[in-house]
Amino acid sequence: MSGPLQGRVALVTGAGRGIGRAIAESLFAEGAQVIVADNGTSIAGDGGDPEVARAAAQALNDKAGARKALAFTESVASPGVAKQLVDLAVKTFGGIDIVVNNAAIRRDAPVFRADPADWDAVIRTNLSAAFYLINAASAVMREQDRSARGGRDGYDWGRIVNIVSSTGLYGALGQAAYASAKAGLFGLTRVTAMDLAPAQITANAVVPFARTRVTGTLQPTNEAEEAYKERALRIGAHHVASLVTALCLPKARTITGQLLGVRGREIFVFSQPRPVVGIEAEATPEGIADELIAGMEGWFTDLTTDLEAFNIEPLL
Repeated sequence: MSGPLQGRVALVTGAGRGIGRAIAESLFAEGAQVIVADNGTSIAGDGGDPEVARAAAQALNDKAGARKALAFTESVASPGVAKQLVDLAVKTFGGIDIVVNNAAIRRDAPVFRADPADWDAVIRTNLSAAFYLINAASAVMREQDRSARGGRDGYDWGRIVNIVSSTGLYGALGQAAYASAKAGLFGLTRVTAMDLAPAQITANAVVPFARTRVTGTLQPTNEAEEAYKERALRIGAHHVASLVTALCLPKARTITGQLLGVRGREIFVFSQPRPVVGIEAEATPEGIADELIAGMEGWFTDLTTDLEAFNIEPLL
């Protein structure tokens, strides 16, 4: 299939279902060759079904009438497998230009009841795996910059998009591991953008609001959260896919290090943490506490959850 991403090779994790599959389909429709990476686990990371990735890749190939998509059915939550996946892209399609880290699992519990093993599993899948893949892919992308891949003066095809979450920005009850991983993934995005800017490789983070397996597992604790879930389930994943694809287009080469949100037809830029107020504090802890309350309390961030903050009608 031809399009503005003709000749590009994209790798999308968690691409067998939901948002990941919509992203893979959108990139494919714009001309990219796509590796569908998904080991087919449950939302908690249990089990595995290789047919999830195979079916998604086959559907793309059937649409194109050619082998332009490939399934990868192992977890990339280890450095060796992540490198194996990048090597597969280079061997099969000749390079790697686009990486979308979308794969995620959830194991929820309050911090005082959480199992450390569950914490480790979520961090490994949602954050470490993204680093392993960026680490392996960016080395190849930098070499492609030196070798002028794409037949132009300077390689500017490199795109990295990390799918984060409003939970990592606002917090949500019982989601310490998930929120920490997603907040860390944004930090990784910023540093990746800085490290790869000299090679004209961009890195951005996207906060999706859409119907997903994660949304489906939400357990509302009040009417407001119930309303949020009902609204989220009406938002198609194609809106997220369109934004991610836009960030991968040639004309988006100057957009990097940004935190973007998409909620139906509404796209927004999130502010990033920067100082908003300062004081010259007293020298004693007692004095500092008094100054914090008297001079800064009005600037403190409340404990509104993401479900409460975005409990409004989406633009569909």
